[in-house]
Amino acid sequence: MSQLPLRAQLASALGRTAATLSRATGRGDGSVIGGRVGLMLEPDLLRKLAADRKLVLVSATNGKTTTTRLITSALQELGDVATNAFGANMPAGHVSALASNKDAPYGVLEVDEKYLPEVLDTTNAGLVCLMNLSRDQMDRAAEIWLLAQKWRRALAGRPVHVIANCDDPLVTWGASTAARVTWVAAGQRWREDSWCCPECGGPLDRSGFGNGGQGLTAAQMADTNWACRECTFRRPEPSWVLDGEYVTDPRGQHWRLDIQLPGQANRANAAVALAVAETLGLDPARALPRLRMVTSVAGRYTTVERDGRSLRLLLAKNPAGWLEAFDVADPALPIILSVNAQGPDGRDTSWLWDVDYRILRGRPVLVTGERRLDLALRLAVAGVPFQLCDSFEQAVGLLAPGKIDVIANYTAFQQIRAEFGRAV
Repeated sequence: MSQLPLRAQLASALGRTAATLSRATGRGDGSVIGGRVGLMLEPDLLRKLAADRKLVLVSATNGKTTTTRLITSALQELGDVATNAFGANMPAGHVSALASNKDAPYGVLEVDEKYLPEVLDTTNAGLVCLMNLSRDQMDRAAEIWLLAQKWRRALAGRPVHVIANCDDPLVTWGASTAARVTWVAAGQRWREDSWCCPECGGPLDRSGFGNGGQGLTAAQMADTNWACRECTFRRPEPSWVLDGEYVTDPRGQHWRLDIQLPGQANRANAAVALAVAETLGLDPARALPRLRMVTSVAGRYTTVERDGRSLRLLLAKNPAGWLEAFDVADPALPIILSVNAQGPDGRDTSWLWDVDYRILRGRPVLVTGERRLDLALRLAVAGVPFQLCDSFEQAVGLLAPGKIDVIANYTAFQQIRAEFGRAV
């Protein structure tokens, strides 16, 4: 990297100091406050820190933190990588990430969907990774068609290479204005937000069937072709294809995704990560061992111990996320569900009614969190027996020693992590 101007150096240093103090005083990991301090002193700090790096921006509704971690792990085979590992995915977090490793030749940044145009404009990143779009934080986030439209406008006319999931029609539409696109058939289990053509509004013919992807056979899950009945918009031909535990590269070679992160969604994340890594010159044979080293991501999939109980922590923030969490959860184990509705979650919990909870029948279900009554009503209507608990600690205490799955939305998940020292 070129030498930063003196003002930017000072802003960067003071930001790192603020982040260190935040961690030392137990106020957080410092990934936001450090960036805010830096931007106060030098508003153009992100642009200056991004200059002369090979930068990847990763955006999606679900899976962007995990995919960012996987890409970062792979690229460490090539050199140092600056990244926002804990999910601070707005400009302040990006400043903190780049300032904390100012000499790294590579940068991999998770980016909030709504902030992608701004961050792309500021950083002039050469590579953008787009994976999925679905409803999320319904009272705060823009309507997802509007987000896809913002992506289209941001990518148009830029010399940027996009790696995009062609199985998601909204992502395909959002990415299709880019100068160069590498299409990855990474799958789309949750289809309830993409039955209409984003180009003309007509109906999309979709393979398989609906019901949020529940009940789909393996063959139906693999058959993700789609096309509009009323215009020419259709699924592009992919260069990379995910098929169960394998991904096929553009040369037709098959690679087994024997990663340690569980579930089909994480194999999709890994397939995208491989495509990104190869675009930056890293062969899949060298990237795959790096992907296998990732065992948890900011607490996701971590197993923690308490009083003889092994609790596996799963994050689910929206209907699509809950569907993927159910795919990972062990049907033979009791399960604790925790839901809040704080600012980062969105105040509106009506999305709970879009989740099919009937899959939980037949296992012990305990419900906690600030909005436990909302979730309890949804379970009652779905005919799922449950036990209501005033706290997470009470829920754990009611279960016998052994293995337990825990699914929580964002702030509930962070509260549970805090109880165990923010295990990562």
